[in-house]
Amino acid sequence: MNLDGLQSALVDLDGTLVDTAGDFVAALCAVLDDLGLPPVDRSLVERLIGKGADHIVREALAAAGAGESAGGLFERARILYREHYMAVNGRHATVYPGVEEGLHALAGRGLRLACVTNKLAAFAEPLLRAKGLDRHFEQLCCGDRYGRLKPDPLPLLRTCELMHASPERTLVIGDSSNDVRAARAARCPVVLVTYGYNHGEPAQAASADGYVDSLAQLGAG
Repeated sequence: MNLDGLQSALVDLDGTLVDTAGDFVAALCAVLDDLGLPPVDRSLVERLIGKGADHIVREALAAAGAGESAGGLFERARILYREHYMAVNGRHATVYPGVEEGLHALAGRGLRLACVTNKLAAFAEPLLRAKGLDRHFEQLCCGDRYGRLKPDPLPLLRTCELMHASPERTLVIGDSSNDVRAARAARCPVVLVTYGYNHGEPAQAASADGYVDSLAQLGAG
């Protein structure tokens, strides 16, 4: 994709910068074990990532055979999930190949960078620090910042305002249909990585403006 004329880039976290599925699996299995429920497997968890913590907890409970309304089970699970995720955050996660090179290259082409994620700030901020990625971003917009999650365009639009950048000249980089839908609504161009989660569907099914196998490939493009 031609990056000429772009002012900034808004980059997703889970499935785009960092493979965090192992952290999700560990936290969810610990929650389910506490509740006396069977564990979930990674293939299911990868389909659930990207729509926020409440969604993944609710769906994991359903997959384990529990209804969310039974005895306040969902609220208990939410509290347990935050405790367990905090304990494992980053422990089972790895930065994808090419991420550092790609971010350096994008910045080298004059783009200002922000990370926009549906992940809670309590999880996203320490994860980015632990993986040495926080230094690349001027802004970090997390799922609890504006009360709305992607695919709602508000997080993208508010971050563009903070970056003093036009949405039409701001590239969204993500891994799922959530990123595409948010970008379209915000009038941003959007590129997807092919290695992410995308709710179990191929990235190409999301109708982005382009696809890359590595952020390094995008930065060099």
